[in-house]
Amino acid sequence: MELPAIVTLIALLEYNVFGFRVGSGRAAHNVEAPYTNGNEEWQRLNRVHQNTLEQLIVFIPALWIFCQYWSPTVGAGIGAIFIIARPIYAAAYVKSPPSRTIGFASGYLATVVLVLGGLAGAIMNLL
Repeated sequence: MELPAIVTLIALLEYNVFGFRVGSGRAAHNVEAPYTNGNEEWQRLNRVHQNTLEQLIVFIPALWIFCQYWSPTVGAGIGAIFIIARPIYAAAYVKSPPSRTIGFASGYLATVVLVLGGLAGAIMNLL
């Protein structure tokens, strides 16, 4: 289960990078804590960070459940799509929110495959 562990840890590192971008953006755009509005670019950085957290809550357990019932290698491969899609989403969202679709949809689709695959695996194992 080393591959899903690596994918999970890279996803968490990626999330931390997005968090550091929010923190450094606060200083660059004079958005003092605890305020969550101000400069539009900073708000987009913050939204990327928050959206990534929202996605991780579903992605991480789905990854591990999928890997338990199917294949750690296949699950990690699907998880890698999520990891690749998040910076694509982030760059597009910060530049122009309507352009985020490809990055968001790719990562979301990977998560949906993991959730449905994990659910199917668990049901099949139960029966």
